[in-house]
Amino acid sequence: MRWRDEELVPISALQHWIYCPRQCALIHVEQVFEENVFTLRGQAVHKQVDIPETEMQGSLRIERALPLCSEKLGLVGRADVVEFREDTPYPIDYKLGPRRAKVADDVQLCAQAICLEEMLGASVMRGAIFHHKSRRRREVVFSPSLRNLVGQTTQEVRNLIKTFKVPSPVADARCRHCSLHEACMPNILSSRELLSGFEKRLFDE
Repeated sequence: MRWRDEELVPISALQHWIYCPRQCALIHVEQVFEENVFTLRGQAVHKQVDIPETEMQGSLRIERALPLCSEKLGLVGRADVVEFREDTPYPIDYKLGPRRAKVADDVQLCAQAICLEEMLGASVMRGAIFHHKSRRRREVVFSPSLRNLVGQTTQEVRNLIKTFKVPSPVADARCRHCSLHEACMPNILSSRELLSGFEKRLFDE
């Protein structure tokens, strides 16, 4: 399928959507982005994999900042690192925090694997998240259910971009570390929506 430019979904948007649909909309629909200590630390971590280069370590080929795309799903993005063991791609995504499983991170990595499979005609069954804080890898198996979640999330993000609709705020534990907290105003907007709903129920009664 041939996608128009406005229909292409950034791989990073999948991670944003699963973490918080409103965050995804603010970044990818309204083009809002603000820095905080966590985003700055994340940028520092990614500096070592942001410059495209090829490295050989014996028979192991390592590609950094490798461009990715999927014509089937309409995805575009970049892999932090891809290791090639006997021509078998093994994507590695760099994350700031400690070694801890997160569905949003796994979906983003699996999307990279799907792109690699389509681009190279190779089977990519596993990859890893490198957690900078613990300096350890966490291997991710690209199961059928995870692959299905990638497809589902891609369509949800595409619908979001198409409709230009920003979801309501949730005002929960996720908001504390979000760099868009001030732009999102979750507590203020959530309070207004609750009050509006209360007033509507009074009127209906």
